[in-house]
Amino acid sequence: MREARLASEIDFAGWRTAARTLRLSKVAPEEVRWVVSGEPDLFAEPPAPTANTACAFTTPRAFVDLAREAVLHRSPQRFDRLYRLLWRLAREPGLMEMAGDPDVTAARDMSRAVHRAAHKMKAFVRFREVVGAEHETFIAWFEPPHRVVERTAPFFAGRFANQAFSILTPDVCAHWDRERLSFTPGADRSAAPNDDALEDFWRTYYASIFNPARLMPKAMQREMPKRYWRNLPEAALIPSLIEAAERRTAAMVAAPATTPRRPAPARVAAVPEAGSLAEIAAGVEACRRCNLWRDATQSVSAEGPATARLMLVGEQPGDQEDLAGRPFVGPAGQMLDRALAEAGADRRQLIVTNAVRHFKHELRGKRRLHKTPSAGEVQTCRWWLDAERALVRPRIIVALGATAALAVLGRQLPIKPNRGKPIELQDGVRALVTYHPAFLLRLPDPAAQADAFAALVEDLRLAVKLAA
Repeated sequence: MREARLASEIDFAGWRTAARTLRLSKVAPEEVRWVVSGEPDLFAEPPAPTANTACAFTTPRAFVDLAREAVLHRSPQRFDRLYRLLWRLAREPGLMEMAGDPDVTAARDMSRAVHRAAHKMKAFVRFREVVGAEHETFIAWFEPPHRVVERTAPFFAGRFANQAFSILTPDVCAHWDRERLSFTPGADRSAAPNDDALEDFWRTYYASIFNPARLMPKAMQREMPKRYWRNLPEAALIPSLIEAAERRTAAMVAAPATTPRRPAPARVAAVPEAGSLAEIAAGVEACRRCNLWRDATQSVSAEGPATARLMLVGEQPGDQEDLAGRPFVGPAGQMLDRALAEAGADRRQLIVTNAVRHFKHELRGKRRLHKTPSAGEVQTCRWWLDAERALVRPRIIVALGATAALAVLGRQLPIKPNRGKPIELQDGVRALVTYHPAFLLRLPDPAAQADAFAALVEDLRLAVKLAA
């Protein structure tokens, strides 16, 4: 009996090397004993000798991919079965295409089970905050049916990149410190916190989305097997929700039909005749003409004297502008201040505003990432820009970027071929288009950034001259 020793239960590389050596040495599957971190058998024959690599063989890619997944299965026969497949491939090169073969079927079943386990881990891991930790840290306890922690942990590191966390399991624990993913031996359930302040929110959310009229317990348990319930805060509600489903459904059917409400008419149908920028800002804060206000902290309107001759229009507030309630105070604002200083302009004498007044973004972990406003959102918010223009009556409007150009001109306009060229507007005001400072910050090449910054300064210098 040949003994093939592996470093761990998921040592695919070790199994692959040993299996190749054994097959080249013509050691039949029934003559091999696979050992994982165990004591050597005193009666086992020495390990198979290293084979001559000149006699190397090729293996179908489909088998390698299948074996890589199946090794993560908990079946104690997985190494034997995979080696038997490898052994048979020498004489049956089309074996992997035989869907009815018992060895192929069993290996594919193991691979599918591993894939499902990885999917369920992504769905049912629940992090709980560690109370009293020096830095914000979260811990989750999970009991995967197969050994998928190392395979699935990178998903959580990417999804929660800014959050330090640990996933504890009986097999192995995964740790992310916001920079590096590491693994330690398995832990006990008692090492993880039992609950945190978010437990009630999970239960409230789950109860609110539970639809008794569409209840299918068998289908639900297929997607959310009971083995995972003990780690899910919302699972405690499932029995009572199922029990009350029939009663709630009957009540929904018996309830009288509701009369649909007509949408309320728009409160204002034209550009407001505001007496000050403060009045316009108050109107923007109450504006519900589009849905961007729902996710923003506050609106951000124009800043500067109402007598300014030069108006700068950006795209929308960024993350820091949304928090501060002022335009251009973040990194792009600092870049703009540098450009204005080089162009000989005093920001305190300018009007600085945006095409869109609420921060449009998407969440990535705890970060709020900028999303470009749609043409419809720009058109809706142009109503407030026109109100500011009517009040201030600037001589020159500088559109910083394509979104601002759309708001000022009412049409799409490429920046590079049109910058530095005054454009006459219907009200007699002239407009210039140039790069948005945020565009400069995204340029990876320092030389390209320097060229774009010089172009921005040149355009601002021209705007100052025309506004004089």
